[in-house]
Amino acid sequence: MPETPEAREPEQAGAPEPGEDGQEGGATAATPRGPRRLAVLFTVAVVAYLLDLGTKLLVVAELEHHAPIQVLGDWFELRVIRNAGAAFGFGEAFTIIFTVIAAAVIVVIARLARKLYSLPWALALGLLLGGALGNLTDRVFRAPGFLEGAVVDFLAPKNFAVFNLADSAIVCGGILIVILSFRGLDPDGTVHKD
Repeated sequence: MPETPEAREPEQAGAPEPGEDGQEGGATAATPRGPRRLAVLFTVAVVAYLLDLGTKLLVVAELEHHAPIQVLGDWFELRVIRNAGAAFGFGEAFTIIFTVIAAAVIVVIARLARKLYSLPWALALGLLLGGALGNLTDRVFRAPGFLEGAVVDFLAPKNFAVFNLADSAIVCGGILIVILSFRGLDPDGTVHKD
């Protein structure tokens, strides 16, 4: 059950309760907390997306069809691969399904954004959104064709899967969501004690 506004953490004190202003969903356009959280979500998403896109363009132009570059001896190298599957290369026959899942994640985040008053949730969802958009861009625009494109992966730690910055953003966003859920913080800013 949500705590009262007085019992919330200092960051959450004074946040409007859903429906408090007489409208469904809580905050009105005059409430500063809503737009500020949306700006954080979209800023983080754009930064994550542009970093992913830029690094992929760079490594395809400079590293594809070349020998891997060792960054930390044989512990970490830059090696370009095209991944039609999911993490660790699983499910290469299901590229279209992964494309649909990425698109669905983007729609869910867009719907959640309407009720977003929590800064940590804005960061987490921004990372997920930017990462999903990065890999979806590959699936839509890269060979072999529309909705079947292979994702460009290039970060290769020793004895681990090759991945990209979009994958990193998705994983970091997911870990942050798990932590926030365990702490009882909801996207709307309410805190639950269980």
